[in-house]
Order: sequence, then structure tokens, then C-alpha cells
Amino acid sequence: MITETNTAIETNTAVQNPLGLKKIHHVEFYVGNAKQAEFYYRKAFGFSRAAYSGLETGNRETTSYLMRQTNINFVLTTPLNPEHPAAEHIKQHGDGVRDIAFYVEDADHAFHEAVRRGATPVTEPHDLADENGSVRHSAIATYGDTIHSFISYNTNNGHNYNGVFLPGFTAQDVAGEPTGIMMVDHIVGNVELGKMNEWCDFYRDVMGFFRYITFDDNDISTEYSSLMSIVMSDGQHNIKFPINEPASGKGGKSQIQEYIDFYRSAGAQHIALLCRDIRSTVAKLMENGVEFLTIPDTYYEDVLDRVGEIDEDIESLKKLGILVDCDEEGYLLQIFTKPVEDRPTVFYEILQRKGCKGFGKGNFKALFVSIEEEQRRRGNL
Repeated sequence: MITETNTAIETNTAVQNPLGLKKIHHVEFYVGNAKQAEFYYRKAFGFSRAAYSGLETGNRETTSYLMRQTNINFVLTTPLNPEHPAAEHIKQHGDGVRDIAFYVEDADHAFHEAVRRGATPVTEPHDLADENGSVRHSAIATYGDTIHSFISYNTNNGHNYNGVFLPGFTAQDVAGEPTGIMMVDHIVGNVELGKMNEWCDFYRDVMGFFRYITFDDNDISTEYSSLMSIVMSDGQHNIKFPINEPASGKGGKSQIQEYIDFYRSAGAQHIALLCRDIRSTVAKLMENGVEFLTIPDTYYEDVLDRVGEIDEDIESLKKLGILVDCDEEGYLLQIFTKPVEDRPTVFYEILQRKGCKGFGKGNFKALFVSIEEEQRRRGNL
């Protein structure tokens, strides 16, 4: 494991996958109004509505929309009565991520092995079925009120599902205009002060992840605030979860603490969406009304001195506010939205990798200054 607090990437010589994880299957959000959230993700981010579950499909508990773009599946779920657990989740947290679900080899094995390794069970393995077949589902707890579901199908134990998504969903085809986002690159979890190592140990001991990159408050700090972060990854680097905790600043409130105060617990702070042409994607998102953090023009005065030659014209990046960073294997381009909820909680990163395996350490200073300006406007710095 990494012991030094820098951006060195650990060499994982013994690839482990004790739970049989394959990939992120979907991310489910509990939201106050799924119909309106569906419209936002379709019109602003270019997702298409691919499936629906609700009263018309026999679901008397929730309404859910499957929003899909390329390899990304987002599920937007609203409870239909105040007794449903989602209602309390929304009351406490506002709109936010409830479930980061994994496609696994065997949901029974993943669940029982995770619990054996110390995970808290949430949902025992059971069948989900409709006229299109069946899948196996189970779930465990992670930080805050967030859970990890395990989903398996097309297995040798009789589960074979041919529907559009999961049992209980009916296929729909309400197309959005794609913006070029391709897949989830990573999902960042914010945890309470002193809890980062505990949750990193959870992902190591329970999920079989390893420490990929470590940042300390010397890497991620400004005059006012700072944070600590460890990136946990599966052995194939398909699933990456940075875990952040606040660190002491000079009288200011870290963006992590602001999130925890308004989310009222630990939770998923932002989702990084990978694209192939960030300039085209960001231009479309801006045209659709997505708001991004702004970066001062002075950032671009020496960026090429820091990262070296890049393929893109620097003026085009400056016009869109896109940041650049590099490591020994290449460079990346990234930009961050403002929070997409009324509470300063969930936001998105738009990311293009051109060889770089890092997370933009060289941009942390400029990014934090921009975030702190937004915090100042909200009266939360």
C-alpha cells in the first residue's frame, strides 16, 4: 500500500476481486420529483429515457425513470407515499445518490462474502422477476445512507433476463440529444472528519480494492480550506472511488464540510463522466443550460509550461473554462459543474483522458479558489 501522501500510483501486483465485481451497473438517485428530474437530465445532459417503473406498470411504491447515455445508467426514483424509506432519505439529504449498484458474477456470493468480510447487510439475496426473466439482487451498506447493490443475471443458476433494464421496468424511448458523455470514470464520496481511512479500509477489506492515489492537505489546500483524499480502485481500474474528508483550514469551511452539513451525512459528492471530445461536450452542455465553475483567465497564462504540448488550442479551452493536468503517461482535460441541486451537494465532473491516469492534482488550487468563491456567495465559507 501507498504510505507517502502524494500522487504516486500503487502497483497492484496481486489483482483481487473477492466479490466478483464486473462494473458499475447503475447509479440510483432518490429525488423529490422524478418526472421533473427526468426532464432535466434529458434536456440538460442529453440522457434518453429508456425505461419506466410506476403506477402504470403496477409499482405502487415508487416512480422510477431509467436515464441512459452510451454506457451510463442513471435511475431517478421518487417515493409515492411518505412511509417509503426514500421519503426520509429525501427529507434528510435532498436529492442525492442512494445506490451505486454493481453488476457481479453472482449476487449471492458477493453479498455473503462482503458480509463475511465485515459489511453491514441491507438486502438479503432474492429474485426480481417479470415476464422478461429474472435477476438476482442483494445489497450492503457503505458510507452515510449510501448502499451498494449486487446484481447478477445470465448465470448458470436459472437467472436469465432479456428486458431493457431490470424486472419491473417497461421499455420507453424518449430520446435526448446526446452530449458525448460515455461512461462513469469515478464517483467521489465525502465522509466525516477522521473517517476517511476507515472507509478506505472498508473498500480494501470488504471489496478487495487497493489504494490507487493518495492526496493530503499539502496537495489540496488554499488559504481558507483543505481536504484529504484517497482514491480506491478495483484491481482492473474499472471502478474508482475517491474518498474525501475535510481538513483544517485557516478559519474557512472546507467544501467537504459544507457538503456534509447540507447533506446531513456522508454521501456521494460528485460523479465524473468520461467523454471523447470535452470541448464539444462542454459546449453542448453550456448551450443546454448546465452551469460550470468559472476559472480566472490567469490560470491559462502558464498552463502549457506546466503540462507541456497538448493537441487542443489553449484559447478554445480558455473560452470554455476547461482545466488541463498531466502525469508521466499523458494529460487530461476536466471541468466541474456547479451543484445541480438546491443544496450545495451533488455536482458533476466532465473529463477527457489522453493517457493521464491521475485526477487533476495540478488543478486543485485553481479549482478550490473557484469553489470557495461559490461558497462565499452562499455565505458558507
